[in-house]
Amino acid sequence: MPFVRSSRQLPAANAPQRELFGFNLYRVLEAVLLGTLAVTPTGFGLVESAEEPLLRATAAGYLLLSLLLLVLGRRPGVAIPTIAGAGLALDIVAAALAMAGQQGLDGAIGLMLLFNISIGSLLLGPRLAMSLAVLAAAAVMAEALLATVAGRPGDSLFEPAALGFGYLAGAGLAQFLRRELAYSQALAEERGSQLVDLADLNELVIRRMRTGVLVVDAQHRLRLFNEAAWALLGARGEATCLADLSPPLDQQLRRWRQEPGRPTRPLRPQEDGPELLPRFAAIGRSDELYLVFLDDSRLYSGHAEELTLATLGRLGASIAHEIRNPLSAILHAAQLLDESPGLPATERHLLGIIQGQCRRMDGIVESILGLARRRRAEAEQVPLPRALEAFVRDYIDTHPMGPDRLLLQPTPLLTALADPGHLQQVLAVLVDNARAYGHLPGSPARIELHARGVDDGQAEAVEIDVVDHGPGIAPAVAARLFEPFFTTSAHGTGLGLYIARQLCEANQGSLRFVPVAGGGACFRIRLPGRAAG
Repeated sequence: MPFVRSSRQLPAANAPQRELFGFNLYRVLEAVLLGTLAVTPTGFGLVESAEEPLLRATAAGYLLLSLLLLVLGRRPGVAIPTIAGAGLALDIVAAALAMAGQQGLDGAIGLMLLFNISIGSLLLGPRLAMSLAVLAAAAVMAEALLATVAGRPGDSLFEPAALGFGYLAGAGLAQFLRRELAYSQALAEERGSQLVDLADLNELVIRRMRTGVLVVDAQHRLRLFNEAAWALLGARGEATCLADLSPPLDQQLRRWRQEPGRPTRPLRPQEDGPELLPRFAAIGRSDELYLVFLDDSRLYSGHAEELTLATLGRLGASIAHEIRNPLSAILHAAQLLDESPGLPATERHLLGIIQGQCRRMDGIVESILGLARRRRAEAEQVPLPRALEAFVRDYIDTHPMGPDRLLLQPTPLLTALADPGHLQQVLAVLVDNARAYGHLPGSPARIELHARGVDDGQAEAVEIDVVDHGPGIAPAVAARLFEPFFTTSAHGTGLGLYIARQLCEANQGSLRFVPVAGGGACFRIRLPGRAAG
């Protein structure tokens, strides 16, 4: 069963060929009637006089040729104007010979020919249709003139003249109708093509939606569903009913049908899958159908998280001075008290706590301000060897390293497409984290920077690894490293890695954690780039 049932176009019926078949079948019927009159001695009392050999030969030939045209018209790819034109020519010749071979049915045969010309002209172009109409009028007039010359009693030129005029008028009217039908058909095909395009577009939109969509009938049989619904419900194999796909969802829909205003409850179809928020709606006019929407709760939580962080960033920017001014005063006063002589050890210890907590609060304010201060990435070509050397040199100059070591491994000639300020900020966050957590107890931190080029067949990129040789990171902690405000330290804010990843993504890159065999941790920065020319 496909993820989304595609809109299928029914094969277009060959309307002209179908009309040709009906026209040829009608001609066979005319030939049968003419043959019946020819083989009946009295002609049912309709024929005044007849030249039986000519009439019978005409009827037999007309029937055989009509059957031949009927068979040829059924062949695929047949030239419809050719068959229709040949049929009309046959009708004219047969009508002229039938008129010549009998007396009493000239008017009836002329009217039958009028019908044939009017209908057949719908299948022909204007030139051929009018030419055959002129030929029919000429044949009827010629037969009437010959009858007049032969001195047949009761023959009049008015009737054949009226028939000839009728042939021309019928062919002209048929051409007018043919143009109108062609225009209507073209318009219908255009509208049909537009409807098919819209149906395909709707199907593509539904297929690519991150929201799961299902359509079920009154018996809760599946009519349509998209890939997202199939994946969110963890479906396997074939499923024809909603109860087979998800019994809890089926039960909720039944309760909702009994009480449409009833609120729905979240459900979790898979133990390790996301929590889903179902919504229902009734649709359809002729059939009773129900539309089921399945939203991943993680999307709502992600939007809420982004809104919270944005609000927090704006709040932090607006009250930064209000917090920092008294915080700076408290820290300064504590430092002055700490310099007082003869201060007892217990009070000096308390002052140390005050100073430490003030610095921690200042770090929290600084991290929150980082959310509001982030500017748009202004990417440029950054030569990695020079940029990494400058970062290592500046970091060592501005941070007391003590026994810790920050090493830059030999860097190939690579160029990264990134904002230099953002790259420096991300590297500083990763090195700070490595110094704080990436070393064994009682041992100094040893941090290495590695850079290399990557070509995955689609685009060139560069990767920068910040590697430490500490105890590593537990899988449960690694899964939450980039969540805002997640930290395992009593003094951390949990925003450093989150901001670092956001900065990488703003530069069309990524930041991820890579476990290191044998201990240690690696944070890998991936940025667009290329080998330096």
